Amino acid sequence: MEQELAYSFHLGSDKNKSKLAKKVSKENVSGTTSLSNNAIQNANDLSRVNKHNLRDYDNQRDLIRVIYGTDNIVNDVQDLYLQEFEEARIEYNNKQTRDDRKIDNYFEKVCDSQNDIACEIIIELGDMDFWNGKEQEYRIKMIDVYNEQVKELAKIVPTFKIANATIHFDETSPHMHIVGVPIIENSPRGMKKQVGKTKLFTKESLTAIQDKMRNACIKSFNKFYDIEFKLKEKQKGRNQDINVNDMGNYRNIKKQLEKKEKKLAEANSQTKKLDNTSKDISTILDNLKPTPFNKNNKVISNEDIEKIKSFTKDVKDTTKTIRSVNDLNMAIKDFEYSSFKIAKENHSLKYQLELKEDEIDNLKSKLTTKDKVVNRLQAEKEKLKQELQKFKDFWHSIMGHFHKRICFDKNENYKIVSDDLYKNGIFTDDENEIANNIYRKVKPKEEIIDKNKKKNNMELK
Repeated sequence: MEQELAYSFHLGSDKNKSKLAKKVSKENVSGTTSLSNNAIQNANDLSRVNKHNLRDYDNQRDLIRVIYGTDNIVNDVQDLYLQEFEEARIEYNNKQTRDDRKIDNYFEKVCDSQNDIACEIIIELGDMDFWNGKEQEYRIKMIDVYNEQVKELAKIVPTFKIANATIHFDETSPHMHIVGVPIIENSPRGMKKQVGKTKLFTKESLTAIQDKMRNACIKSFNKFYDIEFKLKEKQKGRNQDINVNDMGNYRNIKKQLEKKEKKLAEANSQTKKLDNTSKDISTILDNLKPTPFNKNNKVISNEDIEKIKSFTKDVKDTTKTIRSVNDLNMAIKDFEYSSFKIAKENHSLKYQLELKEDEIDNLKSKLTTKDKVVNRLQAEKEKLKQELQKFKDFWHSIMGHFHKRICFDKNENYKIVSDDLYKNGIFTDDENEIANNIYRKVKPKEEIIDKNKKKNNMELK
């Protein structure tokens, strides 16, 4: 049967910083959540990545291989920032008229923002079952495979600039950590060239990247190992760690296992005792002497009889204990099966939660945008109301002036102007009546009718 290998392509994220993750961690016994929490958002995060990936905390670098970059990931990323963004920074600063808007150090500016300053991608081919027992020489050949993965990633995502790639051979499976900077170009605001993880790595683009990378990886593996392996089917969702402390039946199973382990210890002790007693029984049997009257019968003392009886009892007790130890094996198998089912269910539920959380974030973003539009429209509405009020005041003023001049002052000049405005369609019938009718109120008919309606409604009440 053709062997299949698991492939993992994991992009670091900050899901642990979400509201959902914080709620989950509070409710867990361990106070933690298995959601990923390996985003690189500032210089401190980058320093921690440097210590982990290069094993600075224990100075054990024998099984760590840097295949891209240097032995200092912090410097690698800072150098990449200068190489990629310095020209855009200078161009941006030259357009600014105010010094407070200029950017002195783009790396530090991103560190102070909410954006990720860099991304970490972890690639792993083969799981613990595959790599267990493999010789170091066999494992080291993965350097060639992962070297091609670095080149392939640069080809597939050219705007993800790689700063460092390090392989770990000191854990169960050889895996690679890639640290790089996602870049977006021709940005309409700010610098033309900027860091942009969320725009570069979307769910759709990640799916396409993962598919291409996994296919390239198995080809490289088969080429360098001179073998024909296939990849296991791709699983939906992100790789999740299952926290057994969160499993409902974990504590009960653990107590049962502890009891069985005690019985196992007892069985081992009794077995040793039986080994020693067996030697004594053999000695007794070897020393038996024939009776004087019948050579076929041998004499045994009462003391030796008691020893044999005691031995028989110990054999029965040990057999009983061993049977209970067999129950331990059954309990372990039940536990493994339960763990597998719960892990599978957990994996599915967490993936669904992630989708829902992303959907909620998307809706919140849309809601925020709409709130801004509503606020802007509200402000425009208030402005229009003010302009309309000014126009109303002007209208009342001019119509009142015509009304007074024509009706009371009998000024023929205003009468001529009013008639001319009416003939040319500038004055409406209503406005012409206001200007020329002494009994007409200086208000539009709509206002008079509306006021009368309100008055009638008040009288009815």
